[in-house]
Amino acid sequence: MKNLLLLVVLFTSISILKAQKVYSVNADYKADVKVYVVSADYKADLLVYKVSADYKAKGNEGLWFFTDADYKASKKIYFVDADYKADLNIFFVESDYKAGWKDKAKQHLLYLAAHYSELLSKYYKLIINTLQLMLKNTGEH
Repeated sequence: MKNLLLLVVLFTSISILKAQKVYSVNADYKADVKVYVVSADYKADLLVYKVSADYKAKGNEGLWFFTDADYKASKKIYFVDADYKADLNIFFVESDYKAGWKDKAKQHLLYLAAHYSELLSKYYKLIINTLQLMLKNTGEH
């Protein structure tokens, strides 16, 4: 039982690490990633599909949910006006199955920034402590 609960926590945390909830900022210095929207899919590093709900923004596969506040996002992006200014070139697709990486070498750009690692560590500790208390109260070890 204990191992099962720990596995659930681990898989939940991994999906949090890769979630693509983005917030569009109004200045490049506020962004984690500078993005340029290209005119054709073959020019893109990533094909992006805008999902309608945050829970659908799973994995690092181009399924983006645009949040209404920066603190709700896993990445802050800034849309630049030229491709040479961008860290990442994207193209918006009309179906979720078309989303995905064309240049996997740039995948690292959308993983959580280092400043989230401390929060994640605290999250792990809280979950583990809660699970230990639950197991102790049920008499399992």
